[in-house]
Amino acid sequence: MSAQHNPAAHGHDHSHDGHHDDGPHSTFSGYMIGFFLSIILTAIPFAVVMGDVFENRTTTVVVIAFFAVVQIIVHMIYFLHMNGKIEGGWTLMSTIFTIVFVAVTLAGTLWVMYHMNANMMPGHKHTAPAAATQPAQGHSNH
Repeated sequence: MSAQHNPAAHGHDHSHDGHHDDGPHSTFSGYMIGFFLSIILTAIPFAVVMGDVFENRTTTVVVIAFFAVVQIIVHMIYFLHMNGKIEGGWTLMSTIFTIVFVAVTLAGTLWVMYHMNANMMPGHKHTAPAAATQPAQGHSNH
């Protein structure tokens, strides 16, 4: 084969259009590990809810949220191939920024919604000061 038709003869492969990607390329076994971890990380919270494992609802929500975060990390590593080495770490840094931004937005939204619900729902007990809710004593309409 001539050097013009053999990519190996030029010393590099043109299959990547001239771009060199330092990121890891997953193998079939890597995808299968990610797939089975995703199944397990979905089945455990499902079993926690369906089995009514915790009596406290808050504990159940925390456990589900924990497994959700772990599953996001598994997807980022095994399916999106993200690590600190790709593009000099900029992909990871932009992902961390996005996560922090979304977390602040969600926390702020939930905080506002909770306080709007507590303070503005009709028929809901208001926690106003006692002097404002009690009629004044000793005054008469003479």
